[in-house]
Amino acid sequence: MKSLYYPAKIWLAFGEAINGNEEIVSWLINNNYPEVAALAHAIRGSEEATNWLFQNKFYHLSALDAAIDENMQAYQWLQANHHAFLIVFADACRGKQAAIQWLKANNLDAFIVIAQKIKYLRDNTTFDYHKMNF
Repeated sequence: MKSLYYPAKIWLAFGEAINGNEEIVSWLINNNYPEVAALAHAIRGSEEATNWLFQNKFYHLSALDAAIDENMQAYQWLQANHHAFLIVFADACRGKQAAIQWLKANNLDAFIVIAQKIKYLRDNTTFDYHKMNF
């Protein structure tokens, strides 16, 4: 499996950014993780953030956002580009038990918590935007 992309504290900050904590979003931006802040905003429904990820060549994060939305082309792009962890994470964000069990078996419980936050957000928010095509 490819690395987890970011240190644990960045993933934890991402989880707070998902909750809409703009102070954490600013911290991510000011500490050289603007793509993580943009991903949080994209997941929250920002078309501008989705476009920023794509324009700044964070294709894997843009694809993650789209895969969470069950965009099969994005999911296939992640597979073709060897982003195995992001596939598992996207599946966990959609509540797929196999992915959640895999995270648990690999002692990645923090990702389960983040995935639950994303699933709750997605299940309880009406989105009106168009995602990038892959």
